[in-house]
Amino acid sequence: MMLDELDRAILRALSANADQSTSQLGQKLGLSQPATWRRIKRLQDAGIIAGRRLMLDHEKLGFGVTVFLGVKLATKGRVSLEDFERAIGAIPEVQTVDHVLGLYDYRLRVVARDLADFERVLRRRIMTMPGVGDVEANVLLSEERRPGPL
Repeated sequence: MMLDELDRAILRALSANADQSTSQLGQKLGLSQPATWRRIKRLQDAGIIAGRRLMLDHEKLGFGVTVFLGVKLATKGRVSLEDFERAIGAIPEVQTVDHVLGLYDYRLRVVARDLADFERVLRRRIMTMPGVGDVEANVLLSEERRPGPL
């Protein structure tokens, strides 16, 4: 599907604020509400807009620590990738599981109430999983979200 500048403007605006109505969005872009709705629908039908997500403020919910873990699976007693993904996905503190290429096999985003809580999750839940080998932790200090390449 070829995107024109209005399609890109719609995507940028929705990326910044997915809650705005088609009327509000149309006013910003100089389109009518029906024209804006048709364009959004076309982008959804093409799979370019794959859904909308609710973003929670983990800190306000009591999860003040975010840690990125690099996990290398052990070569002994090989566990299947699917088994690891299913098991790690069952840990509620693990927010994302990314299968990556490089030094580690997986990159996990883990939230915890504090460092002691993170240590408990790491020691009791993650390190005891079959197949887990080397693990490297990076504590998130700050995060800045940048708009995508549109």
